[in-house]
Order: sequence, then C-alpha cells, then structure tokens
Amino acid sequence: MFRHIIIFIILTLYPLLSQGESVEHDLLKVIDSHCVKCHGRDGKIKGKTDLFTIKDLDGLTKNPELIQTLIEVIDFNEMPPEEEVPLNSKQKDASLAALKQLQQTSSENLQTIAHAPVRRMNRFQYDNAVVDLFKLKGVVFSLPERMMREHRNYFQPETGKMAENVTVGSRPLGKSQLIEKRLGGVAPFPQDLRAEHGFDNRGDHLSLSPLLLESFFKLAQSIVTSNDFTPENVGVWDWLFKEIRDDQDVVLEIQNRLERFLYLAFRRTPDSALLDRYTNFTLARLEETQSLPNAMKAVAAAAISSPRFLYLYEELKAEPAIENVKEFNLASRLSFFLWGSIPDERLLNLASEGRLSQSEILGSEFERMLKDQKLKRFCDSFPTQWLQLERIISAVPNEEKFPGFYFLKYRDSMHMMMEPLLLFETVLIENLPITQFIDSDFTYRSSLLQEAYGDLALGEEPDKPKSEVTVLNFKRIPVDDRRSGGLITNAAVMTMNSGPERTKPITRGAWIASVIFNNPPEPPPADVPPLGEEPAEEEAHLTLRERLAQHRERADCRGCHEKIDPLGFALENYGPVGDWRTQYSNGRKVDMSGTLFREHSFTDIIEFKDALLEQKQRFARALAGHLLSFALARELKPEDALVLDQVAARTIKNDYKIQTLLKGIIFSNAFLQPTVSE
Repeated sequence: MFRHIIIFIILTLYPLLSQGESVEHDLLKVIDSHCVKCHGRDGKIKGKTDLFTIKDLDGLTKNPELIQTLIEVIDFNEMPPEEEVPLNSKQKDASLAALKQLQQTSSENLQTIAHAPVRRMNRFQYDNAVVDLFKLKGVVFSLPERMMREHRNYFQPETGKMAENVTVGSRPLGKSQLIEKRLGGVAPFPQDLRAEHGFDNRGDHLSLSPLLLESFFKLAQSIVTSNDFTPENVGVWDWLFKEIRDDQDVVLEIQNRLERFLYLAFRRTPDSALLDRYTNFTLARLEETQSLPNAMKAVAAAAISSPRFLYLYEELKAEPAIENVKEFNLASRLSFFLWGSIPDERLLNLASEGRLSQSEILGSEFERMLKDQKLKRFCDSFPTQWLQLERIISAVPNEEKFPGFYFLKYRDSMHMMMEPLLLFETVLIENLPITQFIDSDFTYRSSLLQEAYGDLALGEEPDKPKSEVTVLNFKRIPVDDRRSGGLITNAAVMTMNSGPERTKPITRGAWIASVIFNNPPEPPPADVPPLGEEPAEEEAHLTLRERLAQHRERADCRGCHEKIDPLGFALENYGPVGDWRTQYSNGRKVDMSGTLFREHSFTDIIEFKDALLEQKQRFARALAGHLLSFALARELKPEDALVLDQVAARTIKNDYKIQTLLKGIIFSNAFLQPTVSE
C-alpha cells in the first residue's frame, strides 16, 4: 500500500537528516528509488496514489490530506504492516515531529479554517428553536431521535450534581407511554439523516429545497393555529400576541413588538427595511382579520418559515483574510452547540454590544450555559449520535436463544440505552474526567438491567414484573467489578454491535476505532461475503476468531483487520446481549487476548481497559475531534489537526475534565474564526 511506502520514505529520510544532507534531495531520492515503481512510473499507480508527481517538498506541503494520513498511520502504528520491521520509539517520534512541522507550514499557507456552509436547522434544532422563541410549555412535536424521555425533573445542571435516583422514559416505549406535553395537530417534517461517521447537523446534509420550504410554511401555520397555542402555553403571549390597549399607537406598538421578536427569531438586529416589511404585513393581516392576536400569529408563522429563521449562516467580509467572527455569529454558534437552539436574549444583547467575544465574557457565558436546563438538549443529541446508540433500537437477538431479552412487546434495550446516556450526563454535570467513559467507578442501573448483567444460565428467562419493564427507575451504584463500568463494555454497545445469533468482533472493533479513537476503518471490499450467523457444519468446532481468520488472508483486507480485530476480540467475553461468558456454545474457550496498537498486550478485559487508559491522551484528542465536528456542523479537515492538538493538550493539563474540553472547543481558532467564502 502507498501508506507503507510513504512511511518508508520518512524512515529512510531520518538517518540521512542526521548527516546534514539536503532534505529535499534525500526525500526525492527515496521516492524515486523506492516508491514510484508502483506509484507512478510507467503508469502503474497502486492505491490510486501517484507519487511520481511529487517533485519537491513544497508539493507535499500543499497536500495536507497526505500529511494527515502519514501522521495517522504512524501514530496508530498501522504502518509499517505487521510483517515489516516496526519503528522504534526514536524513529516514530522524529517522524511525527517532522510531519507535524510540515502540517504547521501547510496550515499557515492555507490561512483559512473551514466552516460549515449555509445550512438549515435540522428538526431537533427547529423544535427547540420554536419552543425557545415562543417560550412554549412543552415541545412542538415528539421526536424519535430524542431517545430519553424525562419523567421527572432529575436534570439539574446548576447544582453540579447528578441525581442518585432517576426515572426516565425511552423511545421504544411507544406513543402511549409518552408524557411529553406538545402542540396538538402539529406533525414533524422527516428526520434528517446522519452523516457517515458524523452528526445530523452537518451542513452538507441539510439543504432547503422549494418543496421543503413550502412544507415549513405549512408547519409554521399548524404551530400558530394549534388549539394548544394559547396564552397559558405561550410564554411570550403578553408582549407579542396580546391585544393592544386603546391608548396605544397601533403602528408603533406593532413595530416595537416585531423589532424584539425578529431580533430573537433571526438572531441579529433587523434593519429598518426588514422591519417595515413585516410591519406592513402585520397591518394588512390586522385589517383583514380585525384581530391582533391572529395578525401577530400570521406574521409569527411567516417569520419561522423564513430562510432567515431556518438557515444557519454567517456574514463574512469580502476580503480574503481571517477575521474574528462577528458577534451575532458567535452567539448562534454557541447556542446551537450547547443548547441545540437559538441564542437567548442575554447572548444576543452581549453580541449587540460587541462584548460576547471578549475572553472573560465568553468564559462566563460558557459557565452560565452549562448550568442552564437547556444543556439537556446537548445531552439528548451529541452522545446518542457519537455513540451511535440509535442502532440499539433495531437490535433483535434470537428470541429462542435469549428469551430474557424480551418481555411481551418490550425489550431490554429500553433499559440498556439509558445506562450510557446517564453516564454521559453525570460526567458532564459533575465535570468528571473523560476517562470515566473508558472505565467508570460508577454507573446507573435499573433492577431489570442489573439482572440482565447477572450470571443467568443460557436460555433462562428472568422474573420480570411488568412494572420494572415499563417504568425505567435507575439508581446510581458503585462499580466494584471492572468488567462493568464505562461505555465500551456496557450492554447497549455489546448488543447493538452483535447479530441475532452471535457477537460481531469486527463490528465491535470498528465501533471502538470510530467512536473511541475517531479513526474509522475503510469500508470492506464489496466482494468479501459476510460471515454467516451460524457456522457451517464443518466449522462447528471452530472459535469465532478461527472462522474469521479467512478474512485476514486477503491483502486488501489485512490492514484494516490488523487495526480493528484486537479491539473487537477484546470484547468476546461479552455475549450477543452483553452477558458475561468464558466459553462458546461448542465448549471452546473464549480467547480475547491481543495487543493494542502493537504496544500494549492484554489477556483479559481489565488489562484491555488498562491498555486503553494508557492511550487516554489519544482518546482526549479523538473526543475533541467528535465535539469540534459537532460544534462546527461540518466534517473536519487536515487543517483542524493543530486545533485538536491544542484542545487535547489543555484538557490533559487539567486532569481530562470534560468541561475543560468543551471550553477548549469554544475558545479554539476554529470556533472563533470564520473562513473566506470559496
């Protein structure tokens, strides 16, 4: 593979540099003698990489994608491959340092940090924005992507402490179980798809077609005409929809109301022309309906179906140079990152005064936002997508093999999905180290979930009172057995990364690579058939590791398997529904041993967790990458790498505290500086 060859270039170059020879001459010489034979010479191009065209170091500096690839394959010990001589620590460190310097030069030459293109709100953000704009008592519509339905007001971030006992609902309970107060007669628009290895707020996935724009207009009409859109349920009614007194000037009062409303809805001060248009529209509706509340409802519907409300965009100067982000843009980016919604009036006022971007003010607003109830929306959106928890909904273990997973129409997955979400919320509210995600000293369990983790005999159905299934009461408990605790070994992750009949080590390994280390593997070749759920007769005596060995025989599969196999097989003691096991059904002993990144050997799950904790710096940077992508609503690019290094370093310095990580994101150049329009 071309990656192997490029790594060889760096290795060959290092000793030559110590002799004081020309960097450019030696690099080009190595490329010519060791690489271009398969990567460019005589038209032969392996890996779709033509190295014959690299004539100087300037050309490599202009290729940040290639530089980033080199850094990743060296840092993760993916290259050289297993059959080649590995890098010693001195060679690896020197190579990474050289590449980081090239990356720094490349980033300085680019002079831009990419931001998301103009995009519309997804429906989760739209729901939140409408609720906040009108201060509704309830939601606009129930959303399946909001996996946790809060039954009791346990989420109190202002206290800095998570509740010991939590009662919640979950998505699979069905509509009859939901207690959310919402607007009657309002139906949501279709759910937005998540980007692969990304989030559902990505700008490249959120277009606004004329047909969808029309549907937003109809949606807006249904909101303001809902029978539940009343003074009792609408917190802004008194200053926006209430009848005008006889002693008030009608035009002036409408202008004053609209100026404040449009300021909130459009997240910036409306200019006089825009205000006049909306005022004239309202006056026309007032003359037509003879009802101020109805006229204001009409203009409110027009506002929340306007691209100015629906679109998330940033105003940029025309000259091609980096500038501090405009204050209103920063207010919106902050609020959509942490609250999944529009800025409140305080953020907008600070932006209007030109003070929000001041470090002291920005820091205090960050602290305030973390203590606000609206932080729950961040917890409802980011961790679910980061952990890919929506996959647990479609998990269907074989009912004959795992009858304990089912009870009437309910599944254990209702309880399983809550455990990692409650862990995330606790780490965030209490500002704990992110290492708790790998190996926590506490967790949340319902009685049913605690029983599901127990040593039940295969095929035995536990005693499940219906009340324990349909009501999700969770209690915070200490983790005394390190086989439990953290995100990686919880039952939700184990179950959603298994098939109906068996575990899927490759899927589990890919999940760890993608979620924990933000280094997803390439998709498998299309012509490689998947392993069957049940072994063929001649394979019945084999372990799963032995059955999967054939997939490593292909040269184009070997590289990825070297990366993800140790991660997946490390979890083989956890069965298809997360139950602990030491042997397979054929009597063969489970072998979960392996080596993490060719550095840390392990023979049991405790040693595997210890190996992961040895790589906690790598995890901090990976989580920073997930959060930065979520915050900026775009795919990360090579020029973001330096930002991630800085954020991770700050987090590590402060004992891996999660709020330090979040603060590092909002104080990063990528968050504070816009790009030049392409």
